[in-house]
Amino acid sequence: MSLRIQKVCELIRRELCMILEKDYRIENCLVTIHDVDCTPDMKQCFVYVGVVGKPYQQDNAIEKLTKARGAIQRDLYKRVKLRSSPHLYFRLDKSVERGVPLLNIIDNLPPPAPDPAPEEGVQ
Repeated sequence: MSLRIQKVCELIRRELCMILEKDYRIENCLVTIHDVDCTPDMKQCFVYVGVVGKPYQQDNAIEKLTKARGAIQRDLYKRVKLRSSPHLYFRLDKSVERGVPLLNIIDNLPPPAPDPAPEEGVQ
């Protein structure tokens, strides 16, 4: 991915976060934008959304975002001026849920063994 596309993706991610925080509330769950990935021709933009909540709430959140896609795109394009405005596709990102068991394993590891004391007089 080129540096320009990476910068545009980061700009879109930041602006989408502000738009969703300000204008779109989804009941009983927390919605965050983890990543944005644009195609090289900037025609499509995949928005990876993390939803903290029950599985049915996750599906409802993605459905609500997809239904409001037109209004979200309109708000985004007022903030981000591009020659060709990409079409947004919302996808559920479960990377945080996959990472929790790994963090639990790390937390349950025994403490590290103490370093052996160096012998005096030996250099």
